[in-house]
Amino acid sequence: MTDSSRHVACVGGIVFDPDGRLLLVRRANEPGRGMWSVPGGRVEPGESEHAAVVRELAEETGLAVVPGALAGVVHRGPYRIADYVCTLAPGSAPVPRAGDDAADARFVDRAAYDALPVVAGLTEALGGWGCLPRA
Repeated sequence: MTDSSRHVACVGGIVFDPDGRLLLVRRANEPGRGMWSVPGGRVEPGESEHAAVVRELAEETGLAVVPGALAGVVHRGPYRIADYVCTLAPGSAPVPRAGDDAADARFVDRAAYDALPVVAGLTEALGGWGCLPRA
């Protein structure tokens, strides 16, 4: 059995606004209900990871993004989550709105990030990839 067949393929989007604040969502469903994380979700059958990031961010935050480089991969239980650094699509306003399985969505600076209950391992992963809020 290959690694990918044992795990549910998921993606996450790491997005900064022009001020260096990081986009986070408060999860409305398990796993991590009520906790904050980067937006993302499952990759649908036949869908590329980049297409999944674009779809998931639109569904959860209403934002149009352009996926870029892979920041890193984490494993959480049965989930293999590939997190991509994304930029806001040209001409899109950086005003997130919660949708789909997000209870809230916002850009946060470092002080706000540090005050939020984030999902286990998020700070370590983002810190290791140089992707914590810059503001």
